[in-house]
Amino acid sequence: MIRNKDIITVIKTLKEKSKLSMLGQFSREEPFYVLISTVLSARNKDDMTIIATKKLFAKYKTPKQIASAPLKKLEPLIKQSGFYKTKAKRIKEISRILLEKYKGKVPEDFDKLVELPGVGRKTAGCVMVYAFGKPAIPVDTHVHRISNRLGWVQTKTPEQTEQALMKIVPRNLWIDVNEVLVIHGQTICKPIRPWCDECKVSKYCDFYWKKTTN
Repeated sequence: MIRNKDIITVIKTLKEKSKLSMLGQFSREEPFYVLISTVLSARNKDDMTIIATKKLFAKYKTPKQIASAPLKKLEPLIKQSGFYKTKAKRIKEISRILLEKYKGKVPEDFDKLVELPGVGRKTAGCVMVYAFGKPAIPVDTHVHRISNRLGWVQTKTPEQTEQALMKIVPRNLWIDVNEVLVIHGQTICKPIRPWCDECKVSKYCDFYWKKTTN
């Protein structure tokens, strides 16, 4: 039985710990930066995404600049993002749409964000949380894995996880879920051989109790 107070305790405990473990990608940024960097993060490692995003924005900083840039100029800048040819086309198209429909501004609306090419629920959620400070629960591989390990959900896909978490996590904590679970997944609750002995919330974790009792 999932207890609401346990979920609250885990999020607050990990949030306190994350203040000592910030990896640089979670500070509040300009909406366009958050949008493009999250598009580049798809099927890629966090550290490679950071490199690609910084290289891109060192040269092209606005929707107008990216929309006007030739693909052959964009592609080498984002090569570390993986699938860079496809992603270059996407960020160029996103930039064009922002200029034509939204006067170059990123819409502060979840439904409008997911209408953009290559923008799924996770990306839209990241923009809402990290650019606009609005409640959403972006679910990536870390959030999906850890919320299942904790026993909060029993889901097969990130989309299912998002919907399940929205039902059980208090809305005032939605904005913290992605950050604390991603940092926890990068530093402690890793996909292979998680560091359960170092975990500050192991006593609330189904995965830990099953491992120690088997």
